[in-house]
Amino acid sequence: MSAVSLAPRALYQEVAELLRQRIFKRELQPGSWIDELKIAEEYGISRTPLREALKVLAAEGLVTMKVRRGAYVTEVSEKDLADVYHLLSLLESDAAGVVASRADDAQLKELQDMHEDLAAAVDDRERFFAINEQFHLRLLEMADNRWRQQMVADLRKVMKLNRHHSLFKTGRLHDSLKEHAAIMAAIAGRDSTLAAQRMREHFTNGLEAAA
Repeated sequence: MSAVSLAPRALYQEVAELLRQRIFKRELQPGSWIDELKIAEEYGISRTPLREALKVLAAEGLVTMKVRRGAYVTEVSEKDLADVYHLLSLLESDAAGVVASRADDAQLKELQDMHEDLAAAVDDRERFFAINEQFHLRLLEMADNRWRQQMVADLRKVMKLNRHHSLFKTGRLHDSLKEHAAIMAAIAGRDSTLAAQRMREHFTNGLEAAA
């Protein structure tokens, strides 16, 4: 019985991921209506797993369900973006402080290696963006609070709805790299207060660049 119950759950999760990536790539534009019938036919599935997938995306904030109108890709307002950055700043600055006080030498080296990869990718926007996200998520893993990790993961999905993310603006990549260097220096120096401060500054600057 358990095997039977797992099959549809795996299917709607797979569909949710396919739609999630289409949203991030702007194949499904913010504010656009999601044609359930068309997508169900495209994927060769019934509308039941598709609707379950949309519920998952709605819980993540990527999709907005409107009564009698269906599902739409969420549009991120300036206030939404500011709210997301504010919460990420609080959560990730706390994580940076924890890592600065607890990380062992191997973890510090791992972060430093990732920072060097980031520096090497400063002229490659897509690669820089990917490594930047990996760095932040790895930092959270090291801080070891699964509730914080889940909250940040959801917030970062909403942040991705803003395709004109600050990192994609002229000059922001190099500024972001300098801020990462300051964060790394504070963590390597095991200064938890400074690490948290540098991370807050990183998000403040990111929001200003995105506005």
